[in-house]
Amino acid sequence: MPAVFVHGVPETARVWDALLEELARADVVALRLPGFGAPSPEGFGSTKEEYVAWLVGELEGLSGAGPLDLVGHDWGGGFVVRVVSIRADLVRSWVTDAAGVGDPDFEWHEFAKLWQTPGAGENFFAQQLATPPEERAAVFESFGVPRALAHQMGGWSDDVMADSILRLYRSAVDVGREWGPEFLDVARPGLVVVPSDDPFLSPDGARRAAARAGASVAELEGLGHWWMLQDPARGAAVLETFWTSLRN
Repeated sequence: MPAVFVHGVPETARVWDALLEELARADVVALRLPGFGAPSPEGFGSTKEEYVAWLVGELEGLSGAGPLDLVGHDWGGGFVVRVVSIRADLVRSWVTDAAGVGDPDFEWHEFAKLWQTPGAGENFFAQQLATPPEERAAVFESFGVPRALAHQMGGWSDDVMADSILRLYRSAVDVGREWGPEFLDVARPGLVVVPSDDPFLSPDGARRAAARAGASVAELEGLGHWWMLQDPARGAAVLETFWTSLRN
């Protein structure tokens, strides 16, 4: 019964490393999104629906190992929202910190709006990739990522990742209105993680979406967007408490 972890952007699967080390269970799989430290399939356009279809295929391939516990962060959490809306049969349980994309009233943060703007998005990433990794790391530090991990993250971005991010965000301008109506009364137990200091994902929207989906809520007071890096032990404890509850 593996736990399957899906990362977000601008990240790779290594964003989960510290948290996975804190888990008591060893049956874990950290998937690598196409274009994010991993090659993309032939003809892959990096749209939100293509990523969802890719994730469905990955879960179907893992289903022989038993019911899956699916966990997603950032866009990985957004893909979780969509998968459990249309293919809840693939999982035993699900966890997301991006439930807000399943809120019909969801609104994007300012970075997303910039990336969705032709020309401005390309200029943003051109400037970012021209900046030394150690300077990029300072941005992650400002959002609460510990220094050593921030420096690792500062070196993850490349042209392929930047292009994937732009394509993904431009496919998702109206994601709340498109995905929200089906994120309702999900047939498998879910947990919505709500970090209090996340500047990108609305806590209120996440709570509204959790209520519509019938999910529990775990409030992470004092943690931000990269909660799994800020306090991996606390994040792992939240997940294990949820998974334990499924056996009761």
